[in-house]
Amino acid sequence: MKIRENCKYSIVVPTSMGVRICPMNGQPVQASDTFFMQATSAESNVISVAAYLGMKTKVLTTFVKDSPIADFIKRNLRSRGIDYEGAEVEQGDPWGYRHQFNIADSGYGTRGPRVCNDRAGEVGRTLNVKDFDTDRIFGEEGVQILHLSGLIGALSPETSQFCLALARAAKKYGTLISFDLNYRASFWKNREAELREIFSEIASISDILVGNEEDFQLALGIDGPEAGGKDLASKIESFKGMIGCVKEKFPGASVYATTLRQVISVNRHLWGAILLDGDEWHIAEPREIQVLDRIGGGDGFVGGMLYAILKGWESEKWVQFGWASGAMATTFLTDYAQPADEEQVWSIWGGNARVKR
Repeated sequence: MKIRENCKYSIVVPTSMGVRICPMNGQPVQASDTFFMQATSAESNVISVAAYLGMKTKVLTTFVKDSPIADFIKRNLRSRGIDYEGAEVEQGDPWGYRHQFNIADSGYGTRGPRVCNDRAGEVGRTLNVKDFDTDRIFGEEGVQILHLSGLIGALSPETSQFCLALARAAKKYGTLISFDLNYRASFWKNREAELREIFSEIASISDILVGNEEDFQLALGIDGPEAGGKDLASKIESFKGMIGCVKEKFPGASVYATTLRQVISVNRHLWGAILLDGDEWHIAEPREIQVLDRIGGGDGFVGGMLYAILKGWESEKWVQFGWASGAMATTFLTDYAQPADEEQVWSIWGGNARVKR
């Protein structure tokens, strides 16, 4: 897997930016009157790891023109060191375009999290390749990795074609393509055949394929073990068999990875990962982590893995750094990890939670 050199950007992602609002102190939405608001998207969560560790990253998105929420999002991206590019779309009337709202109760103890996605009028559904100069982005500026998410791939017919066009442009210029399938049943409703075809084409030209326990099965039709339940460690061989089937169907990729999660309680999870690099397996055996907010853990894993790949480390470290970045993300109120430095991430992998003075 050859990484391009002399590129302006390490990672570029298409995304639909929005805001996430959460009750304070782990309380449920219906019992709260004070909320914490953050700018969010799964794809910007991924590149935050690399951005905080000094790599040049960028989101391709779209904004509601003159919206205070759009301004809030832009300010947040700048604070993370993430560049952005995108069309400014007129809101129209009061029932026109807006940025998505994600209303999330993180849960606590035995009370599970509840997430409500309010995406009516979402401006990100209008993402269109005509609004971006792909020859400039991938050819002149240069991108080492284009990371695509199934959330954007399935958000609307327009975004599906947008992701496909970006993947083709990236392939043309030798940019590596990372594809996190991120299956969501509500996005796929009444579009199953269309999306299976588009996802399969993107997967066929991807260099890195990522999913959780169910994504490969539901998005690509790959047989695999039942997700969830107890005794996660005993299923590792079954998950390796599933990844083997993915590789057989989509042999063009070099790296295949999946995260593993078993929920003991809201605040105690077993967290693991499997990565196949060529013919070499690397396993992060499931072990217990403490969870403040689980949302963003999978994105943190992908972000850490991509960072490790770009650093040129041996592939054993890809899964380790990814595991630790995902575990780190679950310790933040934001749904993205904000590592201070590489050492902080490696300390999580090593189980060293001692104070650093």
